Amino acid sequence: MGIRRLNHAVLYVRDVDRSVAFYRDLLGFRVVTEFPGQAAFLRAADSDNDHDLGLFRVGADAVGPVAGQVGLYHLAWSVRTLPELAEFARVLTAAGSLVGASDHGVSKSLYAKDPDGVEFEVSWFVPRERVTADMAAAGAPRALDIDAEISRWGADVVGAL
Repeated sequence: MGIRRLNHAVLYVRDVDRSVAFYRDLLGFRVVTEFPGQAAFLRAADSDNDHDLGLFRVGADAVGPVAGQVGLYHLAWSVRTLPELAEFARVLTAAGSLVGASDHGVSKSLYAKDPDGVEFEVSWFVPRERVTADMAAAGAPRALDIDAEISRWGADVVGAL
């Protein structure tokens, strides 16, 4: 018995239409099913899931998220190549959503927030067969230099799942 990967996440949001626009326009999700103003189910661009993200309206006055309290901290999605990660960095920065970028050795990650302040991560993972012991024991995250990582790994290297 074992978990393979995250199948989907469901978020309570203040405004479904605003959140659909964010995830569609910035992250490339596609609407699969929609109940206007109330709920939507979206699929990531390269996914074969029925849906990867569910959004349910809780209203404009809903509180949260509150950092450091029990509940969702962040969601994480992966991309195939480092140039895709670089493009997400550009788009998220332009939207004012990017809040951080880290090199974790075995993964290269961007951190951003959606319109309701829900944090998410977009990562590229070093292919498993190329992970070294030093990478796996990298310790504290370092600042991410995506251009240097593209130079190191190449633009066409597909990351691990």
